[in-house]
Amino acid sequence: MDFAPPPIRLRTLVTDKRLTTAALADLDHVIVVMPHRIRPKDIATLPFGAIIRTLRDQASSKTGILSGTAQATRQVGLTAVTTGADTSAFVLGNLARRTLTSALGSNPARVGLFVADDDSRDAVSLAFARAALTAVAPLASYKSKKAPKKKFRSLTLFGKPTIDLTRIRIEAEANHLARWLAAMPPNVLDAGALVDTAEALADKHDFECKIYDEIELGKLGANAFLAVARANDHSNAAIVHLRRRGEGRHISLVGKGVCYDTGGINVKPANYMNGMHEDMEGSAVALATFIALSRLDPNLNLECWLAVTENRISSAAYTPNEVVTAMNGTTIEVIHSDAEGRMALADTLVLASRNKPEIIMDYATLTGACVGALTTAYSGVFTNRDALHAELIEAGKASGERVWPFPLDADFDKAIDSTVADVKQCAASGSGDHIHASRFLQRFVEKGVPWVHMDLSAGNNKGGLGHIGTDTTGFGVHVSAAFLLDGTPFDTLA
Repeated sequence: MDFAPPPIRLRTLVTDKRLTTAALADLDHVIVVMPHRIRPKDIATLPFGAIIRTLRDQASSKTGILSGTAQATRQVGLTAVTTGADTSAFVLGNLARRTLTSALGSNPARVGLFVADDDSRDAVSLAFARAALTAVAPLASYKSKKAPKKKFRSLTLFGKPTIDLTRIRIEAEANHLARWLAAMPPNVLDAGALVDTAEALADKHDFECKIYDEIELGKLGANAFLAVARANDHSNAAIVHLRRRGEGRHISLVGKGVCYDTGGINVKPANYMNGMHEDMEGSAVALATFIALSRLDPNLNLECWLAVTENRISSAAYTPNEVVTAMNGTTIEVIHSDAEGRMALADTLVLASRNKPEIIMDYATLTGACVGALTTAYSGVFTNRDALHAELIEAGKASGERVWPFPLDADFDKAIDSTVADVKQCAASGSGDHIHASRFLQRFVEKGVPWVHMDLSAGNNKGGLGHIGTDTTGFGVHVSAAFLLDGTPFDTLA
């Protein structure tokens, strides 16, 4: 069974042609992006500058999105917008999303983009290409009445920006996969269906695939993972291992895949339980990033580990004050059944790190504390290599998926010291759970293996985030690609 999304059907084209009245014959709508503080006299020199200047003079604000029509042999929609002083990837992504939302309101099929500023043309064109590919990549809908079909089928980028459209599309498709899976209802994408989907995608992309089911995990001593899975009557929890071998860098991605989180015995109140079908977004991001990296760099030696389960309520559910032994022999005192993500990830990190990759990145919608610290506009990152902090921040800035690092000093362990086991699963009370969770997870990474944990506080942001227009953001694909492919993390670790 394969619950992967349909393909993105949008052509993105680059041309060195000038945006003239004649060019409008091939367009239904044109977007003109002007630089910050453009002078009125310079507007007149732009394509359709006279119309834009009239619209600007009539507007109550000089910085908003202007809409009108450009005349050719027929009327063509025209949208003009001015960039702000901040031209970071995140801000430009947000501008592109808002502008495209306005421009697509008339349901055009063919849209052209002209960026007036030579210096920012590449960055603006990248943002609009990403936003356009996302705009035609919706989430699954189960409405009985179908939404009107969108005509949008091509985006032409004038001025010949030097951007990698192939990579932009690959990342957009990966982000769509992550969002699509994360937003699926829990009665459609349960643990078994997510395992089946991972298997189907492995077959499609010719990856090696091994499923560690509950029986095999029991033999391996993965009791931290199995404690969470106990209340799942379907017994379809599993750790999924995908691999694509190569001669390049050995990278391992790990994802939390709790397909529904009731909180377990410590059941969540209703306002916190709503939306918990997205508690598997970490696994969706890990899987999507794995596929994207395999397409972007065929030389990479890639692994992906998905901790797929559900946190249900039954007489078999794990309870506070139990002591369980993880696969690496660490004994854990259970404190709160709603801290299940770190339990499922613990044994998965043991398996991933035993293969000695050059770096592990794990993704999880892990703690409310990280949301409290950063809101849902950033995601938190933690690492056992402090030298990677600057690399991670820069990757976040470059990709438009902003992250911020937190400390992992040893004295934070005081909060999770146990009198009956090696470690408490979490602190019984107090603040800093995102840090305590990361200190807990670090115990299950084999010695000498560099590790980055991403707490996906930005996995869901009301109204979208950056160039993403859906609440479910699929956060992690773009920043991971920027970090692992464009940054120099391996040089930093050397």
